[in-house]
Amino acid sequence: MIFAGQSSCYEKSNEVLEKYLCVKVSAAQVYRVTDLYGAQNGKELDSAECSLTPLRQDDTLYVESDGSMVLTREEGWKEVKAGRIFKASDSIRVDGKPGCISHSQYVAHLGDHKTFCNRMEDLLESYHVKGSRLVFISDGAPWIKNWVEDAFPDAVSVLDFYHASEHLYGFVEQFFKDKGKGQKWAKVQKELLLNSKVAQVIKNVRRKAGTDNKAANNLIDYYNSNLNRMDYKRYKQIGCGIIGSGAIESTHRTLIQERMKLSGQRWSKKGAQNMLNLRVTNMNGQWNKIVKLVKTNFKAAA
Repeated sequence: MIFAGQSSCYEKSNEVLEKYLCVKVSAAQVYRVTDLYGAQNGKELDSAECSLTPLRQDDTLYVESDGSMVLTREEGWKEVKAGRIFKASDSIRVDGKPGCISHSQYVAHLGDHKTFCNRMEDLLESYHVKGSRLVFISDGAPWIKNWVEDAFPDAVSVLDFYHASEHLYGFVEQFFKDKGKGQKWAKVQKELLLNSKVAQVIKNVRRKAGTDNKAANNLIDYYNSNLNRMDYKRYKQIGCGIIGSGAIESTHRTLIQERMKLSGQRWSKKGAQNMLNLRVTNMNGQWNKIVKLVKTNFKAAA
């Protein structure tokens, strides 16, 4: 019941249970049991426990974090802070095809970033990885950038190349009347960024737009505030060379949106966190924890 409840909406869950087990259970009962064990499981998640295999001495640990919105009854749209941790050795990349990650560990928290960051810190410390073997990739969100700088000053912090490029193209769309010339110019700037020549890109933008163009000023301010996170030529030589946040973008879809952003859904804040607890445990490959909880607390819960 719990596995079905965290996999799909409760109305579909009880239908699946009846089809597979020939047992009729109401959607309300599926909800009650799922929510109860999601809350109990949350207590277990407070203690850091690695779900990835130990790192080799030559391996790299990647950390990606971002926010995704969920509709709540109490406060409307609220942000879920999500984190994904994986090893370079678990990143499978084949020439000409999108890469995939065979094993990951997830963290998700609905609410303040301090609680999320504390959980991430506890978990990361248990992996005992430091320096350039610990790589953070994120967008320009100040809370992530500041957290990494404060808590892991010796780690590598990377500004997601997609976001760096997205800001560049935002300027190009506003400034260039000839789209063909704009795309050609932007392609040259992207190559410069990939070769860690951010200062040259800033000069090119200033030379092209002057000092009074708002879009140019915004782009330059964004790059200047992230200069120490844009050494992409170096980052491509670390670990498996990842410089984009595609892993956490995928996490939004698989961990959160597929179950928690269905048509017409609104969650209580507690109920949303309880569901996140179960989905995180499942995606971490630790469903045996739920089985253990059920065996321990079945009589009282039922």
